[in-house]
Amino acid sequence: MYKRFIKRTLDIILSFIILVVCSPILIVTYILLTIANKGEAFFVQKRPGKHGIIFKILKFKSMNDKKGADGQLLPDSERITKVGQFVRKTSLDEIPQLFNVLKGDMSLIGPRPLLIQYLPLYSVEQAKRHNVRPGITGWAQVNGRNTVPWPRRFELDVWYVNNVSFNLDLKILWLTFLKVLKRDGISSETSATMEAFTGN
Repeated sequence: MYKRFIKRTLDIILSFIILVVCSPILIVTYILLTIANKGEAFFVQKRPGKHGIIFKILKFKSMNDKKGADGQLLPDSERITKVGQFVRKTSLDEIPQLFNVLKGDMSLIGPRPLLIQYLPLYSVEQAKRHNVRPGITGWAQVNGRNTVPWPRRFELDVWYVNNVSFNLDLKILWLTFLKVLKRDGISSETSATMEAFTGN
């Protein structure tokens, strides 16, 4: 009952409330990022959702598009702006995804939607992470976020899929709140964000 009906209803109600309450913060963040990124405040990218169906994820853009002499984008650590660093540390960059939740592309809680190019790299077990809607936060995020190695991260995602419940979602929400306050797990040991997944 919870997984089929109640979870989606709570997603809609809570997302709407959070967007209304946080609207002043959203406006200020939008203005600051527009200035820092010279006109681009939002980051839009195609991601696989439930059952691998592609949707466009919406986030605040924490990095600029500076490129090196070879025409390739510079490393993440060199493209994150000062405003972007603050936005990432406070997880404000995730708030626009509430619109994805309202639309039905995402849930508040679930495995994070990763890159499309990762789809053929998953094992059969790892691919089970797409049996539910992806989330803004999830079990892997409250257990290390970007510091967790890919294999362990996928294990946590699949465990969540197999154990979805109201109590578990409530626990994840609370732990997410604590993580945001502590601002930990944002970067991996060797990257400003998370290293790319290259397969098992």
